[in-house]
Amino acid sequence: MKHIPSKQEILKWISDNPTLTSKRDISRAFGIKGAARIDLKRLLKELESEGHLQKRKKTYRDPDKLPPVSVLQVLAPDIDGDLYARPLEWHGGAEEPRILLIAKESDPALGENDRILARLTEVTGDDHQYEGRLIRRIGSNPIRLLGVFRKYSDGGRITPIDKGSDKEWQVSERDINGAKDGELVEAERSGPKNRMGLPNARIVSRLGDPSQPKAVSLIAIHQHGIPDQFPDAVIAEADAAKPAPLGKRQDLREMALITIDPADARDHDDACYAHADDDAKNKGGHVVWVAIADVAHYVTPNSELDHEARKRGNSTYFPDRVVPMLPDRLSGDLCSLHEGVPRACIAVRMVLDKHGQKLSHKFMRAMMKSAASLNYEEVQAAVDGKPNEKTEPLLSTVLEPLYAAYYALVTARKLRQPLELDLPERKIILSDEGKVTAVDFRERLDAHRMIEEFMVLANVAAAEELVSKRTPLLFRVHEEPSREKLDALREVAQSAGLVLAKGQVLQTRHLNNLLTQAEGTEFDEQINLSTLRSMTQAYYGQENFGHFGLALKNYAHFTSPIRRYSDLIVHRALVSANGWGKDGLSAQEIENLEATAKHISDTERRSMMAERDTTDRYLASYLSERVGAEFPARISGIAKFGVFARLNETGADGLIPVRTLGREYFRYDADNQTLTGAETGVMLGLGVPVTVRLAEAVPVTGGLILELLTVDGKAMPKSSGGGRSGRGPVRRKAGKSRKKAAKTKRKVARTRNN
Repeated sequence: MKHIPSKQEILKWISDNPTLTSKRDISRAFGIKGAARIDLKRLLKELESEGHLQKRKKTYRDPDKLPPVSVLQVLAPDIDGDLYARPLEWHGGAEEPRILLIAKESDPALGENDRILARLTEVTGDDHQYEGRLIRRIGSNPIRLLGVFRKYSDGGRITPIDKGSDKEWQVSERDINGAKDGELVEAERSGPKNRMGLPNARIVSRLGDPSQPKAVSLIAIHQHGIPDQFPDAVIAEADAAKPAPLGKRQDLREMALITIDPADARDHDDACYAHADDDAKNKGGHVVWVAIADVAHYVTPNSELDHEARKRGNSTYFPDRVVPMLPDRLSGDLCSLHEGVPRACIAVRMVLDKHGQKLSHKFMRAMMKSAASLNYEEVQAAVDGKPNEKTEPLLSTVLEPLYAAYYALVTARKLRQPLELDLPERKIILSDEGKVTAVDFRERLDAHRMIEEFMVLANVAAAEELVSKRTPLLFRVHEEPSREKLDALREVAQSAGLVLAKGQVLQTRHLNNLLTQAEGTEFDEQINLSTLRSMTQAYYGQENFGHFGLALKNYAHFTSPIRRYSDLIVHRALVSANGWGKDGLSAQEIENLEATAKHISDTERRSMMAERDTTDRYLASYLSERVGAEFPARISGIAKFGVFARLNETGADGLIPVRTLGREYFRYDADNQTLTGAETGVMLGLGVPVTVRLAEAVPVTGGLILELLTVDGKAMPKSSGGGRSGRGPVRRKAGKSRKKAAKTKRKVARTRNN
């Protein structure tokens, strides 16, 4: 450049290029070289002294503007739930700018007073001047825990309820926040981290008596961070909703669609009807109708309801309560297909041949009126010859045609051969006070299987419809087992004298053949458990890799939009694909589909873990009065640190620590999932029948510790202690024993979460 830039030119450059503000950047931009750099340095110093620029390390910036990367302090959410922040460094003459935080799906949750490093973009807004995106937290966000508070003279201590945590936290008198001895509390770490001694904490919320049965699910809700309170704006939006009009919808109100659900179902989002196909070309064929609540009509893109539903991802079900994805005004009313009440739906008409193969399908936005709300047991009883007053009038006209279509689908299922695992479903029965009165294993009725087959058929039709119309959607993906897991399953099968074919493309029929070989033998449960463990976890994705377990190429969740956000996305995609209205998939949703898929896959896993932990705690409470009792069980898991056994009576899983198995060394075989005694040769593997004694049951954590008595009907053999050079068991100090127990608990938690 032939001349040194003016001060105005320098200021404009810095304003237009906030990330290139060092003296070297400015020199390069204006072509300044050699001795001319001295003149540039002088100009920059003058601008600094005049207050137009501020030097920060080796860069210059306008003092009335924030640098592109700044340290911020997070403020409390505003009335709309938006999160703002303030800069920790501000030296400008104008009022401190306000920054709106824009969160990504992968960002951790931020709370008031968190300090973060953020990338800023200047904007022109009414209430904020910058938008910020998180780079990382500064320091450590206050760690939170849920635990039981114990009061002492100088404050108190909190014992964590998490099975993976063993360290107590101490609370000073000023940080008790009114908590009483024995209360369940939520606390966060306060003050600097101690090099020695217990960490300091302050109590941020009190959750009541942890010994009360109804606190069990509340513990899981807080521990897993499941949102259980709807914001006022969400409730207001739901309360303002009105029943959908007929409008241009197909009128199906005269069709005898019925809902079939568990007797204690809280919502009814699917209905079905079937009849023989009257097309002469499809003799012996069937027409199956499936109608699903039209949630997309009420929960529109970018609404308050939509934001909250996406945040939750799904409903979470506990024995004593449900944390719903949608407020009750929708989930229990407008979107629930109640008997005799007109309800908006998206329906699909599917034509089957006599062998259960789908020939065609047609989707429509419709209005229906359920002819009856029935439960599985009464439907099955009616078909088995014991109808009641409600099912008798429907038997020949509705129920028998439904079962006829189902039997055709059974034929198609046998040809397709989805994975046929035999895993009983457990249900915890509670009293009105929330105490466990029984643990039942639900009988699998044809009524259950029929509805499942109809829902699978509708899900396939939805996926095929959207694929054919090239409309973006979320698939339900279940990939085939990895080679490593398959090899491990093959070794387990071989050790049981069974065969899993090798050297060919794996199909579910190969696994079903293995399960059939094991059926009725002593290895039945072992092979079922091993096959289950070899499976990958299903997830939601924009790319279609098929559903291995169901042996289907195209599969999407369509049938439960009240309780799954994935299904709502598919409904919106159908609205867009068929031009039914303006409440289909938005351009923003399509752009964020992959992020949505990851998020709702994560919330699904979160709910599964919370539900499982709650069941563990209920079972531990139920069994706590039977410590010392003996139970028949089967080995359900093998780890280096011990054996998991599942009690036949309740299905509860407990740990048999390896240190209690005897005075010999046990070799762990990860591939074959076995522990083998080095001296006695006793082998512990999946599915082996055992007898155990309940040594410990801790309701607040859900932990069960068992003692092994017999293996496959024989008493545990006693070793000579050779594994420890014949010196007998090592005596440990009490402190070391406690540390060992805590370490084992952490290992259990990590193993079960994998």
